[in-house]
Amino acid sequence: MNATFILQELLSIANPEKAKFLQGFFKTGKGQYAEGDVLLGIVVPHIRDIVKRSPKLTFDEIQKLIDSPYHEVRLAGLLLLVKQFKKFKDEQKSIFDFYLKNARKANNWDLVDVTCRDVIGSYLLKHEESRGILYDLAESDNLWEQRIAIVSTWMFIKHKQYSDTLALAEKLLNHKHDLMHKAVGWMLREVGKKNHETLVDFLEEHHKKMPRTALRYAIEHFSPEERAYFMKK
Repeated sequence: MNATFILQELLSIANPEKAKFLQGFFKTGKGQYAEGDVLLGIVVPHIRDIVKRSPKLTFDEIQKLIDSPYHEVRLAGLLLLVKQFKKFKDEQKSIFDFYLKNARKANNWDLVDVTCRDVIGSYLLKHEESRGILYDLAESDNLWEQRIAIVSTWMFIKHKQYSDTLALAEKLLNHKHDLMHKAVGWMLREVGKKNHETLVDFLEEHHKKMPRTALRYAIEHFSPEERAYFMKK
């Protein structure tokens, strides 16, 4: 099994009707954030099943998938990196580097969200000295690299480490794109699930200048009284 075999497997289960819907859902139209992307209409569980059955692939083979014009094929390539990162501990640094090299190919929110935390986040959880790369990504001119920066911190939050999430959230607070408002708010909400007081302290300092979308996401699990307090202010 190689990249060509995986591509053929995916093409064999393509669903043109579902693809039409997904083209709109993932904003692939002219002037939208994923302009020109091509969907096959394959649901994620089916992609995961193919990836699960795949043997170890070389970076050259995975590169063929990540370079594909098809959204779901790129997702398969990225999920293969996640799988191999978890399985081959001695290769994690090279997989981390390979993912970063291809970060701009993870060019939609789902490609970022289901893969970056398990490769970038997991690697940096154990290599705190390298976390500066997240701040470099946050300053990128590329939306997807910026989203990788904040979403990767989900793994830190899981282990009750909040400082990088809060610092990156502050850095990205005034981002112009709604997708980043949602990502920042989502990660802040995750912080709040682990440590309510930490999130409240952040919001007391920053809520007045936060985009409304980010704020609504961040306070989603607050009591009605707390939500009203922050939204009113």
